[in-house]
Amino acid sequence: MNRILYRTAALSALLIAAACSGEKKESEEHQAEKSAPTVSGAGASDVKPTGRNIVVELYTDEKGNYFKPAKFEVHRGDKITFTLMSGVHNVHFLPDSNAGKQGLPPASEFLQLPGQTWEYIVALAPGKYFFQCDPHALLGMVGHLEVEDEE
Repeated sequence: MNRILYRTAALSALLIAAACSGEKKESEEHQAEKSAPTVSGAGASDVKPTGRNIVVELYTDEKGNYFKPAKFEVHRGDKITFTLMSGVHNVHFLPDSNAGKQGLPPASEFLQLPGQTWEYIVALAPGKYFFQCDPHALLGMVGHLEVEDEE
């Protein structure tokens, strides 16, 4: 029994250390960069902001690891604000899971403190997209985004 507890504690410590190993001291420039919305993807320069903001919360709790909502619709120019509520999570639009899709945003950094956000201004072509939290995807932490035509 002690052996199992020791191994579990050691594995937990290792996972926490791995998640924190990329942590950097934030300069003023980096903080400003984090607070600014991320615009990426093909045609991002011609995306006009709609003023619409969709908040997606990231959780770890007694229900598991999940996005809330996990499925939603947006238009080009909408802003998605992924907000950490609990746990340690990231957001990743995997190229393998979005075959043939161009201009996918880069994977977010790991959000580690409740209230941290990662923002994305939608610059994707109309269609359906899959995203996940990398360390919790096999536990069901996946989401689906549908970018609708602008009409």
